[in-house]
Amino acid sequence: MRILSGQNAVRMVERLASRATNLTALEPRVRVIINHVRRNGDRALRRYAEQWDGLARNQSLQVHENELAAAWKTLPPGTRKSVREAAQNIRRFCEWQKPRTWTRTRRGISLGQLAIPLDSVGCYVPGGRYPLVSTLLMTVIPAQVAGVENIRVVSPNPSTEVLAAAGMLGVRDFYRVGGAQAIAALAYGTKMIPRVDKIVGPGNAFVTTAKKLISFDCSIDFLAGPTEALVLSESGNPKFIAADLVSQAEHDPQTLSIFITTKQTLAKKVALSVEEAARDNTIARKSLQQQGAILLAESREQARAWANTLAPEHITAAREDLPFIRNAGSIFVGDYSPQAAGDYASGPNHVLPTSGQARFRGGLSVLDFIKLITVQELTRDGLNQIGKTVETLAQIEGLQAHAASISVRCAHA
Repeated sequence: MRILSGQNAVRMVERLASRATNLTALEPRVRVIINHVRRNGDRALRRYAEQWDGLARNQSLQVHENELAAAWKTLPPGTRKSVREAAQNIRRFCEWQKPRTWTRTRRGISLGQLAIPLDSVGCYVPGGRYPLVSTLLMTVIPAQVAGVENIRVVSPNPSTEVLAAAGMLGVRDFYRVGGAQAIAALAYGTKMIPRVDKIVGPGNAFVTTAKKLISFDCSIDFLAGPTEALVLSESGNPKFIAADLVSQAEHDPQTLSIFITTKQTLAKKVALSVEEAARDNTIARKSLQQQGAILLAESREQARAWANTLAPEHITAAREDLPFIRNAGSIFVGDYSPQAAGDYASGPNHVLPTSGQARFRGGLSVLDFIKLITVQELTRDGLNQIGKTVETLAQIEGLQAHAASISVRCAHA
């Protein structure tokens, strides 16, 4: 990894701060796919699945529940134990996150909120070079904890492990479709796949572009770009730091891997450790060469400011840095909190904002599957308490009927 300091480091931070996932070039191609699915429904889905995902002509697009259950039974006992334990940890964390319905009453005014689950969601599970069992757990479990009744999973050419995890979770609606066509089916519906209220989960550039194009017709979580890993440290273990950077770099050649420190000696040790750890990992090595950097800050304050400016998906930091971190998808504190723990089994979600979106939102959570609907009930005395205030504000805005809706009631109090 290259080591940058002074103005070179500042310029890199400034460049990365304005990074974005550029989807413009793909939009015409993806729009054609979406429109094809909207016009031709399941026939278009099958055509794309056979063309791109290896679906056999006699194979159903929908995976039946008995196939999911059978897949679970084929897993070795140790694998089942690990998947079950990860699921339990994720579910427990979601339960802690879940907002509650509540009511408060004061002086004749009763106010509250209803925590209502969405009716239906679509969970996208990528089917690329690795079977992403963890993404299935991270998208389905929070929806289940929220109370979503209809959970529809789509995944191109799903592995046995992914099918097994879906069976373990009790998923009923699972479809062998992926790409932009799967997003279109979830957003607009086909005869086989009913439309959903929200689509969540990461995917490739075609999936992300499709989510962007349908986002005014169907809610989405966010537009996910390449993985990002940042480590902020003054005295961490160089091998641990390198291990985190390399572990995230192996996701994709476009992964952003950044180490920020004020210590030149530590920077050099981390650079050597990264080289050693990535030696036999072709994807990670390519990613670190293209997108990796070590930034030498002049002060701890500058280091923290750079971290917040970059707003990374993952950040590892010391406990004393924690109060200063404002922008991050997920924070890992200390030497023994590897980012991979969050990717799989510690409990918090691994579907996290990238491309600087951590400036304004956190990762996927049970909150993404719940609507908070406010409720208010006023007694006659309660309305009298705020009646004059409401009338005055309505009159300032020139909305006389608003004011009258108050006065007609208060006049009879």
